[in-house]
Amino acid sequence: MSENEMGLFLRSRRDTVTPAQVGLPTGARRRAPGLRRSELATLAGVSVEYITRLEQGRDRNPSPQVLAALADALALTSAERVHLYRLTKADTGFNCMGRARPGREIRPMIRALLDQLEPAAAIVVNRLTEVLACTDGYRRLMEPTGALDEEHWSNLARFAFTDPRARAVYPDWDHLADQLVATLKQGPFRADPEIAELADQLTITAGAAFTDRVATVPNLPAATGVTRLAHPAAGALRLGYETLHLSADDDQQLIVYLPADPATAAALDRLAGHRPGNLRAVPS
Repeated sequence: MSENEMGLFLRSRRDTVTPAQVGLPTGARRRAPGLRRSELATLAGVSVEYITRLEQGRDRNPSPQVLAALADALALTSAERVHLYRLTKADTGFNCMGRARPGREIRPMIRALLDQLEPAAAIVVNRLTEVLACTDGYRRLMEPTGALDEEHWSNLARFAFTDPRARAVYPDWDHLADQLVATLKQGPFRADPEIAELADQLTITAGAAFTDRVATVPNLPAATGVTRLAHPAAGALRLGYETLHLSADDDQQLIVYLPADPATAAALDRLAGHRPGNLRAVPS
C-alpha cells in the first residue's frame, strides 16, 4: 500500500478535473488535462507549497476548513469527501474493523434477498473479494468463464490477476484490475492479515500488474458502472452493476448486475433458456 494515500487521492482527483469544469481558462501548452497545483491552490485559497506538501505526504493533517476547501475546489462527491476525511485519519493507528475476520457467513435474510433477485446475476462478496453466495443467474453467467472454479470461495481478484482466461473475458481488463485493487485497499489492507496474505500471493503471482496498481490506484472503487464481457457462450455483453453495502457487522457487499442494453438482455435470456423479455435492459 502507498505510504501516502491521501496525496495519491488528491493527485488523482486533481488530474481528473479540467479547468473548464471549475470556470478557469484552458490556456495553451497544457501537458495534462487536469488542474495544475497552482490552479488548485487558488481555488482552495491555500499556497502552492502547501498543496505540494499534501501531495508529497509531508503534511498529512490538514484542518477541516482546508479539507472542505479542497473538496469544493475538486468538486468531490459526498462519498469522495467522506473518503478524503478518512484518509487524514489513516496514520492514527485506529482500524475500524478491529480484529474482525472477513465475514463469510451469510444471514438468512440476505440469502432470501438473493432468491428474490432471480433471474438477475447477483453476488455477495467480502472485503477479500471472495464470492460467498450468488444467484443462479450469476452462476449461469460466470461459470463458463472460469471465475467460479475455486473449490470453496472463488476470489474475484485472484481470478482477474492470475487466470489467463480473465483477460480474454474482460475486454476492459485494465479498468477491472484498477477497481479490484481499489477494493482491496479500501479497508485496512495490509493491516488485515488475511488481505496481506492475499496481497503477498498476488505480488508473487501477478507481479507488476498488481504491485504497480497498489502504488498508484487510489482506494476508492466505483460503486456503479458498466462491465463488458466477452462471454464464451453468449458473446459480447454489457452489464450495468450496482454495489450495495450491507451492515458493518456483515462486512459484505451485494453486487447486482443487469443488462445494459437490449442485446445483452436477449443474450442472457438465451443463456438461461428463457423466453425473450424475462430480463429488461437498464440503459447506462
